[in-house]
Amino acid sequence: QVHVVESGGGLVQPGGSLRLSCAVSGGIRSISDMGWYRQTPGKQRELVATIPSSGSANYADSVKGRFTISRDNAKRTLYLQMNSLKPEDTAVYYCNVVAVSLFGGRVNPWGQGTQVTVSS
Repeated sequence: QVHVVESGGGLVQPGGSLRLSCAVSGGIRSISDMGWYRQTPGKQRELVATIPSSGSANYADSVKGRFTISRDNAKRTLYLQMNSLKPEDTAVYYCNVVAVSLFGGRVNPWGQGTQVTVSS
């Protein structure tokens, strides 16, 4: 079974920074795409940023220039550095991965989410 666990959320003032982490564990043969998504009450989950196993990252227009996604393949960990945070960045942030399990099947697990609150 594949597990995805996010951490690093919290309360921060506008203009501040946070770094989210996402640890992937379990029976995985390989990981391709990894990404961060966010959701606020009453709204659909939206893409924040994704990063392939090789190649360029992709960002939502609302976070370009402020957020940076990165990954450590050896540690099976995904990161999201968030700078210049705004109140509208307040949401539950979720990690998602696309991976191949040890049995050869494609898996696409989500984490439980971590709350980010930007407020003075």
